[in-house]
Amino acid sequence: MLRVVETENGFVQGLPAADPRVTSFKGIPFAAPPIGENRWRAPQPCENWEGIRLAYEFAPISMQDTPGIGDDIYCREWHVDPEIPMDEDCLYLNVWTNAKTVDANLPVLVWFFGGAFQWGYTAEMEFDGERIARRDIVVVQVNYRLGAFGFLSHPEITSAQSDAPANFGHLDQQAGLRWVKRNIKAFGGNPDNITIAGQSAGGGSVLAQLACLDNDGDFQKAVIFSAMINSPYKMPSLIAPKTLAENERVGKEFFEFLGVNSLEEARKLDAFYIRDKYGEFAASKGNFLAMDGRFLSCIDDKFMKMNPMKAFFTGDRVKVPVMSGNTADEFLDVIFAKDDVEYEEKVKEIFGDYAEEFMKYPEAKVKIPMGYAPINGIELTTKAAFLAEENNDNKQDCYYYRFNPHIPGEDNPGTFHSVDLWFFFETLAKCTRPYTGKYYDLARQMCNYFSNFIKNGNPNGADIDGTMMPEWKPYTKNSKNEMEFTTDGAVAKVEDYKLKELLIKNITEEFLQ
Repeated sequence: MLRVVETENGFVQGLPAADPRVTSFKGIPFAAPPIGENRWRAPQPCENWEGIRLAYEFAPISMQDTPGIGDDIYCREWHVDPEIPMDEDCLYLNVWTNAKTVDANLPVLVWFFGGAFQWGYTAEMEFDGERIARRDIVVVQVNYRLGAFGFLSHPEITSAQSDAPANFGHLDQQAGLRWVKRNIKAFGGNPDNITIAGQSAGGGSVLAQLACLDNDGDFQKAVIFSAMINSPYKMPSLIAPKTLAENERVGKEFFEFLGVNSLEEARKLDAFYIRDKYGEFAASKGNFLAMDGRFLSCIDDKFMKMNPMKAFFTGDRVKVPVMSGNTADEFLDVIFAKDDVEYEEKVKEIFGDYAEEFMKYPEAKVKIPMGYAPINGIELTTKAAFLAEENNDNKQDCYYYRFNPHIPGEDNPGTFHSVDLWFFFETLAKCTRPYTGKYYDLARQMCNYFSNFIKNGNPNGADIDGTMMPEWKPYTKNSKNEMEFTTDGAVAKVEDYKLKELLIKNITEEFLQ
């Protein structure tokens, strides 16, 4: 087994994972600590070290609110440790490999975690890399800066470093990816067979890396879990990238809130002070998740030149095969209206000439406590993007999935946002929910599909007993193929839901107008 590996900066030693056929390397630095003068700068080169660095433990998580405090569903699922180490010095990655030699030439997964670009970390137990590594894949998790440390903009920052004025968290991801490209062969990986993948903001990060054409050739496939977010009802997106000028305006407000007058002063502040003031600053804005007061991706005309979702629709992206989808219950879109009269008025505003056609569908008459005509906007946006791909040059295969099993537990949570991660990484044994055998069968199937796609850009293949799994075909105009993951396993379907065609048209027009 590869227990000691030579990287470009020095030797690292890993440990046998729970399965001793897999070696885990945790806390490998891929860039210099982003502290002091490196705060709010693009990641800088990592210094070399002498001897063998022990890569036995996860490095500190990025600066963020302390996890594991409270009783929300994510604290119950995996943010369970409020004592987990946290530090601004956070640019480290982890590797799982079952390679026996450096010449194994195994496919590589590079994973970006989610958390609205504000929270999350590589040590989250739901995406432990061991089960995928057992399938002859080298798994890499890249940490990156979050919130005010990863995505703040300010006119003084732009003036001082016009080549990299913003999106430091995305630049961290890019630096980690390029470290993998240069070093992964030493772990038995193939630098020419890399898949980038992520969920939620991690999936949004994959979209951002796809839209950065400087990345062309750095990866060969992309997986986007629950991240193609847009409303078919033309509601503003909470996480759509701002312009650099808009982000700078909020940055100026934040510096004033911190009580500093210059970038030099801000770089001398204690990291935990900045973190705590950032939480207060966001809360002072008073909106849902206070996203108006939070820092996210922005269009800086350097790393990000347009909304990454728009880049997917127009074909201005790195051209590789894509797998993407959603859980059935996450982030449902509705038309907000106090009564039927207001609802019909809003339908006319949203759909214009298509309003009468929309109202003919029975689904348009459905009302839930949140509002009218509930629909999954992530599903529709994903399908709209896949159909748009067919009109672009050098079109690539795109595979759509829907995660829709019953999720057990006294809280009866439905298929909530992120729950599918336990399945794609086949880590159900770490979860406290009362999962039984059929769920483990589903997790094995889903991890198989995910792993097959990582290997060759096609999710299909045999299950553990040698029988072929249900065939998963690309989603196209001529055959709207879906793979639905149910309590009883994977089920291949072809979409026949006519209302979705109208809503997909609405999304497409927004991105292509």
